Amino acid sequence: MISEAQFQKELDLIIENAIREDVGPGDYSSLACIPATATGKAKLLVKEDGIIAGVAFAKMVFKYVDPNLQVETFIEDGAAVKFGDVVFHVSGSSQSILKAERLVLNSMQRMSAIATKTKSYVQLLEGTKTKVLDTRKTTPGFRACEKWAVKIGGGENHRFALYDMVMLKDNHIDFAGGITLAIAKTKAYLKENNLDLKIIIEARDLDEIEEILQSDGVYRILIDNFNFEDTKTAVGMIGDICLTESSGNINENTIHSYAECGVDYISSGALTHSVYNMDLSLKAI
Repeated sequence: MISEAQFQKELDLIIENAIREDVGPGDYSSLACIPATATGKAKLLVKEDGIIAGVAFAKMVFKYVDPNLQVETFIEDGAAVKFGDVVFHVSGSSQSILKAERLVLNSMQRMSAIATKTKSYVQLLEGTKTKVLDTRKTTPGFRACEKWAVKIGGGENHRFALYDMVMLKDNHIDFAGGITLAIAKTKAYLKENNLDLKIIIEARDLDEIEEILQSDGVYRILIDNFNFEDTKTAVGMIGDICLTESSGNINENTIHSYAECGVDYISSGALTHSVYNMDLSLKAI
């Protein structure tokens, strides 16, 4: 995974680009009718039950827009919230609060929805050893926040991007000339370029599981689109040679059954690509 410094850089870039996109040369609505010296206060109001996420990110946004804005926090990231809860107050320049408002709301609504869905998956896995992972199926330009939201919801992050872990999927395998060649070429490439990266390889059937196990140096096998019976068989074949991960059309109705097959991880793109934003608002008080 990427370092904390790299992750923070991603967050900084998100904020900088979002303010550029939303504000541009100026928030003329506020500039036109609100004096530069005016001060005010607003509350972040919850209008839907769920898991709140993005509080810490909102503070970063407010600080970027105006370091003099003050935030008084009542509910922290990861807490269960209900309709009517107030997460925080922000006070200071009225123009600055309005300048930051849309980015704060857009981000927190999305992050809270992801954290809420992740938490529901984590709860469905209770009683098993299996952990839930996100994927790269994230909103372009907003990945760091979405993966942060998964962590807030109790899930774990898969690789952040293409550069921090090697994942050999069906197309890589086919273009490389097969599983054994793909693994060998990857190991040689990593050695030649002095890269210390973990290797995950996707298996489409039990024959491919067997072939993967003939090569060492594999960190995790992705058991992709297997039924329950074949997943159990695959887990038995792999044993403690490497870690296991299930994926492929796994939902709320099937996730526990896949976990009962004994896999270490279940990855789900739905955590980030199939959520509806939580209803939040920023209201002047």
